[in-house]
Amino acid sequence: MDDLTGKQHADISGVSIAGGATVAPMWSRTEDVPRGIVLMIIATVLFAGASAASKWLVAIYPVGEVLFLRSLSSFMACAVVMLPVTGLSVFVTRRPRDHLLRGLSQSISQAALLLAFSLMPLAGAVAINFSAPLFAALVSIVWLKERAGFVRGTALVVGFLGVLIVTNPGVNSLTLGALFALINAVMYGSVTVAVRGMTRTESANTLVIWQLAVLAFFHSFLLVFGWRWPSALDAALLFGTGFINAVGQWFWTRALHLAPAAAVTPFYYLMLVWALVIGFVVWGEVPTASLLVGSSIVVATGLFLFLREARLQRRLA
Repeated sequence: MDDLTGKQHADISGVSIAGGATVAPMWSRTEDVPRGIVLMIIATVLFAGASAASKWLVAIYPVGEVLFLRSLSSFMACAVVMLPVTGLSVFVTRRPRDHLLRGLSQSISQAALLLAFSLMPLAGAVAINFSAPLFAALVSIVWLKERAGFVRGTALVVGFLGVLIVTNPGVNSLTLGALFALINAVMYGSVTVAVRGMTRTESANTLVIWQLAVLAFFHSFLLVFGWRWPSALDAALLFGTGFINAVGQWFWTRALHLAPAAAVTPFYYLMLVWALVIGFVVWGEVPTASLLVGSSIVVATGLFLFLREARLQRRLA
């Protein structure tokens, strides 16, 4: 789930893996909308499951340990698929500093998300995470000097009002968990914009392999804050979260190759439903009215912006 946000806005010509970057697909596109919808729903179940597993694990093991083993397993899964095809040439780049800075930012973003999981209900963290595309749009307006426009600007204002409702800042200000979730959303939105700039000089495969390698590298330093030897079952779960997320990415991308993005993207937001159900069944988390109302606003505005941008791109094509 750390990789959720901004995914539905990624380039659908490639496979998104753990952070919004894309890997060139290895299949031809054939349209099958019903099957695409089914695969998107499966992807959301896997993403929600990986997020729930992470929340469960950080209650037992140090956050740094969970992050490192998950990042390592994602890197290993990607390397097993990619390196036999590309070889070590995939690591060749003229922008190592940019890759390191991007990886560092994403490392902090993922750490903030796991801390949010440990401090607040699963669905609340997921709902705030869905605001990352709003922050990405805001950063693109400020940084890339993209036009805001009345409609886009209004949608952003409404979306951020939804974020405020979800975080529910009162006299005691934001809860610590909501603050970490917001840090993740802001940083992930910024990373999404940065990736758009790097795609002009870097291949999708290079973006992915560097990101996952750098994530595992930076997260390894967090092991100094604690390590607890896991049981065999927990070790499988720790490594499994990264693998499950990678499999979910494959289903997500395959769905976007089988059907138009506008047809399947709305089903991506079902992940919030699964998070609500899992949170209630596993941890007894009862959703508050502010969570339901605020997350509905965030989802609606995010979906509106996505469909609007897709429509504008079709007109320009």
